[in-house]
Amino acid sequence: MEVLTSIFAPIHREGHRFIAMFIAATLVLFLIYEPLGWIGVLLSCWCAYFFRDPARVTPERTGLVISPADGVVSAIAQVPPPAELDMPEPVMTRVSVFMNVFNCHVNRIPVDGEITRIAYTPGLFFNASLDKASEDNERNALCLTTADGARLAVVQIAGLVARRIICWASENQTLRAGDRFGMIRFGSRVDVYLPEGVAPLVAIGQTMVAGETVIADLGAGEEQRMGRKS
Repeated sequence: MEVLTSIFAPIHREGHRFIAMFIAATLVLFLIYEPLGWIGVLLSCWCAYFFRDPARVTPERTGLVISPADGVVSAIAQVPPPAELDMPEPVMTRVSVFMNVFNCHVNRIPVDGEITRIAYTPGLFFNASLDKASEDNERNALCLTTADGARLAVVQIAGLVARRIICWASENQTLRAGDRFGMIRFGSRVDVYLPEGVAPLVAIGQTMVAGETVIADLGAGEEQRMGRKS
């Protein structure tokens, strides 16, 4: 039942027109040459799957930082926060979650807090798994401030195929961890910048589930976790 629920999850409204276009193109392909039509059927099914928006169960506890995206942790690094957010922190821990074209692309807020700044930056479309994508690619950055005054950043980054970043959130809006705030079409990356001194509780290569996987705990004092394949 859980497998069926994952495959046949509700479709987000952002995908309705794309699915309609894929279906229309499929009908044309059937008229031209039937084998091409069946390829169109497969692509239409993929499009519907891409825009799925399943419900998620978000852990609730003060200080938990939840993954904003489905995908795989592609990098963890100590870097300055995005310049466009004008954050005073000299160095933050960046956790990058790479989404391929088969991941759910609805993005979720990582922590309870207020959005104090949103900054969109046009750019290039390198492969989102590359480290330079954080600075060179088109992106949309949000600064989040928790009730305790901790500042985090979450950045939507367009990828090689992605050509559209969508953000439904607005400045001065207060959201809870797990709330939907945007999506990226098609294939991309989301970076989370943790406050100095907060170690990630995930490892490179680990699979993330948006709105469910705990990335860090702002109140914990443990060191960064390491991982191994098994």
